[in-house]
Amino acid sequence: MMKRKICIVTGSRAEYGLLYWLIKEVNVDQNLELQLIATGMHLSAEFGLTYKEIEKDFKINKKIDMHLSSDTTEGISRSMGIAQKSFSEAYNELKPDIIVVLGDRYEIFSAASAAMISRIPIAHIHGGEATEGLIDEAIRHSITKMSHLHFTAAEEYSKRVIQLGENPSKVFKVGGMGVENIKRLTLFPKEEFEKLIDFKLNIKNILVTFHPVTLEKNTSKKQFSEILESIDDLENTNMIFTKTNSDTDGKIINSMIDEYTSKNQNKSIAITSMGQHNFLSALQYMDFIIGNSSSGLLEAPSFKIGTINIGDRQKGRIKAKSVIDCSPNKKSIKHAIKKAYSKEFQNLLKNVKNPYGDGHPSKKIIKILNSISIDDLLKKSFFNVKFSL
Repeated sequence: MMKRKICIVTGSRAEYGLLYWLIKEVNVDQNLELQLIATGMHLSAEFGLTYKEIEKDFKINKKIDMHLSSDTTEGISRSMGIAQKSFSEAYNELKPDIIVVLGDRYEIFSAASAAMISRIPIAHIHGGEATEGLIDEAIRHSITKMSHLHFTAAEEYSKRVIQLGENPSKVFKVGGMGVENIKRLTLFPKEEFEKLIDFKLNIKNILVTFHPVTLEKNTSKKQFSEILESIDDLENTNMIFTKTNSDTDGKIINSMIDEYTSKNQNKSIAITSMGQHNFLSALQYMDFIIGNSSSGLLEAPSFKIGTINIGDRQKGRIKAKSVIDCSPNKKSIKHAIKKAYSKEFQNLLKNVKNPYGDGHPSKKIIKILNSISIDDLLKKSFFNVKFSL
């Protein structure tokens, strides 16, 4: 019997970390053949050429260079065009049976749109979510409409995918991919972690991960300055900064991180591309995570630490009780930090539950990829939800 060819696309180290166990499950499944495409930040020297990390684990069938030389709107649009052409050529050569993509970044939009034109069924992971401050919102829902199988992280997200007209029989709640890493990875002990990042932790420690809010114009510098001013005078506190993705105005934030950490080497460090293993290991030793990354919502609650979620980047996502929302100004951020250290909040953290599932999504996805009939996937009828206005 011919193996079903499953082509998985990855565009960043963080996303690869989320996909790792699924890639591994496909690779060892007797009925499936893994095809792997690396693109986006994986192939950029600026972001650490992280395709080399993938090659330690798996064979990469195709590398698609998007030429990520610019973080302007024009530069990103150009990269998307280059990528779509290259994806089309790759699919024509690999001839996959199903394309698997995760999330909502513009690299993945190019991968999905090329697959749609190539008449290849698409399986989409983490659809139906809401992030009102980002262009990712429109990209995510667009990919949903191009896709034929939907693997969501929560019931609310499944309902939103169905609301977009997707048939409930093709929508599967599997849970969050990040929770699986927490369940299956052996995280680094403190001394080993410190050695790996070449940085000593302090009595108190925080993780700063802040990205541009891509539906806002020219707010990155101002908002990140407010964060730096809010955390600079914290006593006995060391800070780990993770750098941004290849988003509009990302270079502004990265240069500010470099400037701050170079002046404060005794208490801070900047890491270009942390990877899931190091990132999750770090969360074990943090007092809280501060910024606007989805990791503060999806993974941090499992470690029973607080998340200070700044601004609108994650507005609309399901949040655990460990998440403290605040505005992107010094007064609001300071108030959130005070709350994070309060006795009442620390007691609340002891009983926090992660709303993103039980940590076994990959095996659920594999079962469906194996059993689903792909002969009639391409033609979809719009599923009408009955509701009254």
